Amino acid sequence: MNIFRLAGDMTHLASILVLLLKIHTIKSCAGISLKTQELYALVFLTRYLDIFGRFVSVYNTIMKLIFLASSLSIVWYMRRHKVVRRSYDKDQDTFCYQFLVLPCLLLALVINDRFSFKEVMWTFSLYLEAVAILPQLVLLQRTRNIDNLTGQYVFLLGAYRALYILNWIYRYFTEPDFIRWITWIAGLVQTLLYADFFYYYIISWKNNVKLQLPA
Repeated sequence: MNIFRLAGDMTHLASILVLLLKIHTIKSCAGISLKTQELYALVFLTRYLDIFGRFVSVYNTIMKLIFLASSLSIVWYMRRHKVVRRSYDKDQDTFCYQFLVLPCLLLALVINDRFSFKEVMWTFSLYLEAVAILPQLVLLQRTRNIDNLTGQYVFLLGAYRALYILNWIYRYFTEPDFIRWITWIAGLVQTLLYADFFYYYIISWKNNVKLQLPA
């Protein structure tokens, strides 16, 4: 494991901890898209089908369990917790994520490295993760005023993927035959979706003002 992969994993973990901090301490999910959280839960469920059948390392298994447990718990809190779910803005979170899930599944059936159930589901999880942030970005665009924890959560989530691109570049030059076209393209698309948010987040941070997206 190289420093970019480790930094990416820790940044991803930090994004989840920030979101859990908001939910557990403030008892609020205002500004958070339940649809994006459900998509991420689906991403991890389909990606880690081999969690108990293929051992890579203790670190790998622990991270898989953390991402699975945290994503499912966030969905549960937003749907079932009496206090937290009151702050969920259902009227603004109206992105039809069926238009993301079905195309990603069809694409995975057509473009994959090997046509098997686990491989197709793994590829599907890559495609879906690339676009899973869209309901969240649309929700932020509609609400415009974004609290600090929500802004930090989305920024860290995007930074994790950017660090993974550096990890791929490093591995390309240091590992023979490291070619992962599907992973690379999906990751690049995912990172590009954050570009506009990154711009306004950095501007607000530099000017020490509250993050606000344009209408």
